[in-house]
Amino acid sequence: MHKNVVTLNGVYKSLPDHDILHDINLEVREGEFLTLLGPSGCGKTTLLRMISGFDEPSQGKIMIDGKDVSGLPPYKRHIHTVFQSYALFPHMTVFENVAFGLRCQKISNDEIKERVETILKMVKLEKFIWRKPSQLSGGQQQRVAIARAAVNRPRVLLLDEPLSSLDYRLRKNMQIELKQLQRKLGITFIFVTHDQEEALSMSDRVVVMEEGRIEQIGTPRQVYEEPGTLNVAKFIGEANIFAGKIIEILENKQIIIYLLDKERKAKSNRSHYQGEDVHVLIRPEDVRVWTQDEVDNTTEMFQGHVTEVIYKGTTVDLIVRLANNETIAATEFFDEDDDRLEYKIGEQVWVNWTPGWEVILPRET
Repeated sequence: MHKNVVTLNGVYKSLPDHDILHDINLEVREGEFLTLLGPSGCGKTTLLRMISGFDEPSQGKIMIDGKDVSGLPPYKRHIHTVFQSYALFPHMTVFENVAFGLRCQKISNDEIKERVETILKMVKLEKFIWRKPSQLSGGQQQRVAIARAAVNRPRVLLLDEPLSSLDYRLRKNMQIELKQLQRKLGITFIFVTHDQEEALSMSDRVVVMEEGRIEQIGTPRQVYEEPGTLNVAKFIGEANIFAGKIIEILENKQIIIYLLDKERKAKSNRSHYQGEDVHVLIRPEDVRVWTQDEVDNTTEMFQGHVTEVIYKGTTVDLIVRLANNETIAATEFFDEDDDRLEYKIGEQVWVNWTPGWEVILPRET
């Protein structure tokens, strides 16, 4: 059974003319990598600031290790924050930057030396110990900031979009390194990002936020494959979303749905009723595209023509305009020996997907 390090009960944050957070209930487990994910302005950073003690909730409780920390200043919460700007001391060496918090605690020089050298080995900076921040790359500076926070052995490490200023390749490398470091340290990480791919690749659980509310909490696979709301479906990954209607409820979670001017079998783990208006979500990678000479049974297929072909190295992305004038995106893995992926704009094709691979959600306006 997991122990909860941080618990938020009914947390609200309001300004005189604006509500920032609405009824936030969240449990953060011991040793997990939890990511707060959502668009800019959804309240992620405000939530992080309240956990750290830099801001206070208008209503509700924040508990750390079962104790209410209302009114407790940041330095008494045993939580450390890594900011987007890193906030390193430019006049200090890497060693002195990392040792700064330990010196403030009056720890002996021998223990400081041991702890700083140990954490710098973990972040692979032991060779840069006497350099100043200006002599380091962006990725190295980021690791110094993490080491400076982690060396104090906090219960929770908060990271507010710490990778956003890095270039694409370095960012990808740092995602891997950061997750590996979290495992080595065994510290609970609460990570803030608006980058869905970053959240899915790094997290044990993802908290998807929208307009100050929590839309869904789940593993990366759960929020991607089983989005709980239309907002989550739109924000996590690419998706084709169509309006549909439940025609008939069958056994074994199967249903008949009217979709794209055709009745079609589908499967859903949710409860539905006959006549219900729904949204149907199909991921592009689940859509199969067939050329005219490959098709023999078109009963559950949809006819269309290719309007866009986008080669991405490992995949080919297609936009297909269907007979009813709706468009559907498809992603197929590229194979140099497979001529079938050499699509032409205007070419007539058929598309389908395996029943059960769609996600069916209640219709939202």
